[in-house]
Amino acid sequence: MNRFDYARPASVTEAVQAAGGEQVRYLAGGTNLIDLMKENVERPVTVIDINRLPLDAIEELDGGGLRLGALVPNSDTAWDARVEQRYPLLSSAILAGASPQLRNAATNGGNLNQRTRCYYFYDVATPCNKREPGSGCGAIGGVNRIHAILGASDQCIATHPSDMCVALAVLDATVQVTGPEGDRAIPIADYHRLPGDEPWRDNTLKLGELVTGIDLPAEDFTQNYTYLKLRDRLSYAFALVSVAVAMRVEGGTIAEARVALGGVAHKPWRSKEAEELLNGQEPSPQAFGAFADALLAGAVGQGENDFKIPLARKAIVRALKQAVEATPQSQTDKRVA
Repeated sequence: MNRFDYARPASVTEAVQAAGGEQVRYLAGGTNLIDLMKENVERPVTVIDINRLPLDAIEELDGGGLRLGALVPNSDTAWDARVEQRYPLLSSAILAGASPQLRNAATNGGNLNQRTRCYYFYDVATPCNKREPGSGCGAIGGVNRIHAILGASDQCIATHPSDMCVALAVLDATVQVTGPEGDRAIPIADYHRLPGDEPWRDNTLKLGELVTGIDLPAEDFTQNYTYLKLRDRLSYAFALVSVAVAMRVEGGTIAEARVALGGVAHKPWRSKEAEELLNGQEPSPQAFGAFADALLAGAVGQGENDFKIPLARKAIVRALKQAVEATPQSQTDKRVA
């Protein structure tokens, strides 16, 4: 057992005041942090239990959006009637992840901040720049079937594991945080980082900052959407490739299309420049294929994961077709799957 101090603040202000050091970690559902502590990957000197904080509600925003409290369980978010009706893409993405037991415990803020499932990150006997800066990346030239094909660096080829975040990227969500310097709002596109030369930094949070909520703007993507997740087995597996699509179709033409990929990069992968190739176009295999090629421009395999590139292309085309036809990817018996 590694010794650590434990604090259970009664307010957000107290929580932020207690989080003053590099080795301090916030504890919510614990579905990721506790596993990492057991494996000696995370060895915090202080654990701050935030479960008593008033961040466990889903609230209406002016203009028709929603604020998802950071401590709302994933399952409660997915099955909230407002989320199901107004943001069905998000509900589908959440339900495609983990197991019912984990979704009941995991929180929105925790899902946002979960760490990679790279084999080398979890194995303290192997080199990993994310876990131990400067030690090297064992996945480069090693076992890398699940690793990144986009946005990687010579320091790290890990991927972000969240399904929820892929949908949030398409929905242009905003992450609300508070910290020693006050409150700020971070667009989801700027929240997660590519590895670059600092792969140990997963996101753009500053020291001591706490996620308090996730804002969803009012949008109408209730008809033409889909979340397609390709994985090694149907349940309780992380994505090899996932695709979130939100679209508006008017008069047989794509008025607006948004697409994000999961399982392929250090963060949800989206290109607004590539999306312009779809906007104003009539749906067709040719248009979908050209978009897929643009979105995957620069994709590079690492050997064992070379298959991800053609897999991603096929998944993008398939997901776009499902969204245009308003036939979202089915979830087999979603309430138990």
